[in-house]
Amino acid sequence: MTKPQSSSAGISRRKFIQYSSLAVGSGIVAACSNGSSTQSSVDLGENPIKVGVMYSTTGTIAIVEKSLQDATFLAIEQINTGTGPWEGNGEGIGGRKIQKVVVNPDSNWDLYNQMSKRLIEEDKVVCILGCYTSASRKSVLPVFEDKDAILYYPVYYEGNECSSNVFYTGAAPNQQITDSIPYCHKNFGSKGFFIGSDYIYPKESNRIAKAELEKIGGKVVGDEYAALGTTEFITIINKIKAAKPDFVLSNLVGDSIPAFYRQFKDAGITSDKIPIMAYPTTEEEIQAMGPEYSSGHYTSFNYFQTVDTPENKLFVKQFQEMFGGNRVTNGVMEAAYLQTFFMAQAMKKVFDEGGELNTGTIREATRGQEFNAPQGRVKIDPENYHTYLYSRIGKWKEDGQAEIVFSTDAAVKPIAWSQTLYKGRTCVHPTPDTRVDPTVETGKDLEPKYLS
Repeated sequence: MTKPQSSSAGISRRKFIQYSSLAVGSGIVAACSNGSSTQSSVDLGENPIKVGVMYSTTGTIAIVEKSLQDATFLAIEQINTGTGPWEGNGEGIGGRKIQKVVVNPDSNWDLYNQMSKRLIEEDKVVCILGCYTSASRKSVLPVFEDKDAILYYPVYYEGNECSSNVFYTGAAPNQQITDSIPYCHKNFGSKGFFIGSDYIYPKESNRIAKAELEKIGGKVVGDEYAALGTTEFITIINKIKAAKPDFVLSNLVGDSIPAFYRQFKDAGITSDKIPIMAYPTTEEEIQAMGPEYSSGHYTSFNYFQTVDTPENKLFVKQFQEMFGGNRVTNGVMEAAYLQTFFMAQAMKKVFDEGGELNTGTIREATRGQEFNAPQGRVKIDPENYHTYLYSRIGKWKEDGQAEIVFSTDAAVKPIAWSQTLYKGRTCVHPTPDTRVDPTVETGKDLEPKYLS
């Protein structure tokens, strides 16, 4: 597997000036260095398909978003060379290779909004792969809905959203929160202390998790939030000590994760006394903090590097061949990887049926796509545009890898709305999608369903 060229390799002067101006206008110069078109290491041939790739490789969220970009680059390389999961389909999609147009929003929500406009209006990409935080997704959502463009979004999130312009390939609340809270209640105790970074995802996710805990008879003994990027947690840790919870539910993100785990242990709190159950803490953050700080704590996710499937063994091997043997894989990277194949399969379907690529054809062709992902077989739900995913819980070991202590037998049907807070509310997009409000109030309990 050949390595991709650096982002700067394909910068045209015009593009450089465009994104430099955009970044400086927002008071951020660092973003401009990666605001450019990026060419693949392979010959793109005639009439390549322009796809936007929008992840931050600088700023407080870069610790994880760079890994999403890497996983996306691996998938695009495999599609363009007809290798990996794309073997047997030839090089590219219907003979046309993907030209990735890469931007770096520098962990700045305003830049996500502005760069998505540029990608759609000026670069004329057919769709965009990107965003990590819910704050960035919320920042760009009005752009995609106004321009009627498609975003493939690869991150677990708080749910309570259903757009005709977004395909959600990370976990919905019922694929991450719904199993993890009963697990904590059963194995650790009834008292939970909730922490998170101070923006929409941690607050909404914790609101759902707290409701799930109280529904089964548990008690919330603390609820604290820290500004995004905070690395000082002594005050919150003292509050945790005073509250004496049975477990901590953490929705800290980015650079705050390593800092919190280190200070938690340095304060004398070990995992056998107060275990941490987290959603955003993955192999990537654990490698950054040192596994001695996470050992014995837990994460609820759809994918771990230790998932035992042939597809995952190949994914890990090929990723490390491309980016280095010391690199780890994690859940959001896997979602970024699998969604690129959802996109490619949808484009192939459009071409096979004699169509042309535009928002309408890509949207309809993406509905119902299935893929043998590293985590197992997954599927885009054709009604709500979220993804059937496995639910798993991992206990972190001393080597920084997870022992999977809970897993569903098959991918779980996604439910966009928390059923604890919004009983019976669901989402059904019409066919073809006319972009009307897809919200449906059934008033009934929705039974769990699995991919058969």
